[in-house]
Amino acid sequence: MLPQGFIQDLLARVDVVEVVGRHVELKKAGINHKGLCPFHGEKTPSFIVSPSRQTYHCFGCGAHGDAIRFLTEHGGLGFMDAVRELAQQVGLQVPEDSASPEDRARAAQEREQRVALSDVLARAGEHYKKSLKSSPRAIDYLKRRGLSGQIAARFGLGYAPEGWRTLASVFPRYDDPQLIESGLVILQGADEGVSEAEQKRYDRFRDRIMFPIRSVRGEVIGFGGRVLDQGEPKYLNSPETPVFHKGQELYGLFEARQALREKGYALVVEGYMDVVALAQWGFPNAVATLGTACTADHVAKLFRFTDSVVFSFDGDAAGRRAAARALEAALPHATDLRTIRFLFLPAEHDPDSYVRELGPEAFEQAVARAVPLSEQLLVHAAADCDLATAEGRSKMLSQAQPLIALMPEGLLREQLVAELAQRGGVALEVLGAHWARRAERQAARRQHDETPAAPGRGAAPRARAMSGMRAPPQTATLLDRAAWLLARHAGVWLQLSADDHEFLASQPAPYAGFFAALERVLHDHGPMAVNALLDELARDADADALRPLLERLRSFHEVDDEDAPALIASVLHRLRQRAVDDELQWLIESGELSEAATERRNALFALRAEMKNGMSRSATT
Repeated sequence: MLPQGFIQDLLARVDVVEVVGRHVELKKAGINHKGLCPFHGEKTPSFIVSPSRQTYHCFGCGAHGDAIRFLTEHGGLGFMDAVRELAQQVGLQVPEDSASPEDRARAAQEREQRVALSDVLARAGEHYKKSLKSSPRAIDYLKRRGLSGQIAARFGLGYAPEGWRTLASVFPRYDDPQLIESGLVILQGADEGVSEAEQKRYDRFRDRIMFPIRSVRGEVIGFGGRVLDQGEPKYLNSPETPVFHKGQELYGLFEARQALREKGYALVVEGYMDVVALAQWGFPNAVATLGTACTADHVAKLFRFTDSVVFSFDGDAAGRRAAARALEAALPHATDLRTIRFLFLPAEHDPDSYVRELGPEAFEQAVARAVPLSEQLLVHAAADCDLATAEGRSKMLSQAQPLIALMPEGLLREQLVAELAQRGGVALEVLGAHWARRAERQAARRQHDETPAAPGRGAAPRARAMSGMRAPPQTATLLDRAAWLLARHAGVWLQLSADDHEFLASQPAPYAGFFAALERVLHDHGPMAVNALLDELARDADADALRPLLERLRSFHEVDDEDAPALIASVLHRLRQRAVDDELQWLIESGELSEAATERRNALFALRAEMKNGMSRSATT
């Protein structure tokens, strides 16, 4: 925590006119300065900066604040980042009361590293831009996609030439470790005990249109690359680095900051080509996630710039799953004063193709018809529920509870609970009491599960797969089989149910990481050939943990899987049987006789009998 009085001392030394003037063209107007408001679109200046008060105020939109507020609202900085930037400008040392000298030295070293890596990436970006100007093929590709030179310049688009080591002509030392740390160069053999002389270095991005990824401060922190013709993977992002974290960054946010305020909402799409194409067609308020599902960090960052967010998804099964994840990420931020909506385009379109084929007016109308969060939550809760039956309504209410639990207190939450009670056919008080009892039981169960097991008794029981344990040999064989089949027939993954995805994601390491990475890759690139898929998985952020499994999968021999969906369904059924057997064995050996343990054990016995009967029936048909 900062000492009392430090902020006042800092603001007394900072000139708000100078801070704002770096971002807004100001003109003297009496004792004040005046300019066009950076927080909303206007043609007549109504934005006033007062040197005497050391504040700014807009008479058009009501934006108001001091120098720190300006950097957080306009620049997108966090509070402490804004404080540090202003302190550096006026030569003040930000007090770090709780930090040890070692921590401060480490923090300073990390800041220097981030600055150095950003400089390296910016230099590479300039190289890619120059290469684009000298590549008629790349220029022709962008023109065929309907992009103008102005849009390409605004987003800093470039081209990575075909050569394996073109960056060697850009940097004095191609063996500079920062080229590897920044993700620009790949070093092959370093982790395999290969001598330094035999290690190979080559450019990560080759023969691709390059999209620089900028932080909210405008620093280049990574790149996205798209192939010009056919090839795998179609899209390639920078790996995780000290300056680039896919789960926190949004492509196009730096370029969209002004448009977010002018348009009044952020439009979240799934690819950087969509962002650039929409900007070309009059939607400069689009941003995109970077090969990952939308996270709570993404949503929190967006709400620093706007109070309204529209998520755009393809209308296929993968788009629906992505929407479900975005809903869960957005719910904690769904206050009464914010608007969150979901746009589903026809399955044959993405935003780029939709606006090119049907025009910007049609896309604007589609955005206007976007589904509000309240409706999307109700639809999501009612998935696979027959509301004409008591069983279906009960299932809907059960599925809705964890979603409602994510929401902050407020009138929106209260209205949704009331709507769910009405649709579920129960009184509001009954539903509230039932959810409260269920929450208490879940809390008690979590407390029991987190209690260390007695020596020799093994790990605590887990729902579904016993993910805290190493997989038994026979289960590992089945899991290898499942991983191999889904890698070979990646399209089947998109056809699996949400329960199947959840079951696979709860498997022991490294399988849970494999299936999570598989979901991310398919969400980003779609189905691809098995070798290309394994290569893409090897570039995942968790690749080190996955490497032994990936090497094992590469050694498998391909066979003709005549009915891949049926084979995968059979493997999943056997895995579920093993999961039930494993948990039953744990419960029996533990000697646990509590009511909850007895109830769970009886349920598992019934489930095992049901699964065996189902297997027997399928074998005789």
